[in-house]
Amino acid sequence: MQSLLSPYVVGDRGSLIATIIVRNLHEGLKRPLRIRAAENGRSMEEEARDILRTALNNQPAAPENLASAIRARFAPLGGVDLDLPSRSPMRKPPQFD
Repeated sequence: MQSLLSPYVVGDRGSLIATIIVRNLHEGLKRPLRIRAAENGRSMEEEARDILRTALNNQPAAPENLASAIRARFAPLGGVDLDLPSRSPMRKPPQFD
């Protein structure tokens, strides 16, 4: 038995389907959505699902870590070879007698 408080519905193939409610949708977004849905022969709800599906399926994979993200961001700019100074031998630690 499914709980009435669950945000999910079981679909026709046994998969979970989430339900969301979009409040305070600006008329400047609602009207073009309604027009686009009508042009595609769909309901506004189905058009919104298609927009979300398309937008989220085209997302690039997230980098594994921060260093990878930084490297990917600046790689097209090229690299810089820096001259590393030679290291001198370590000094003796101070004596506190």
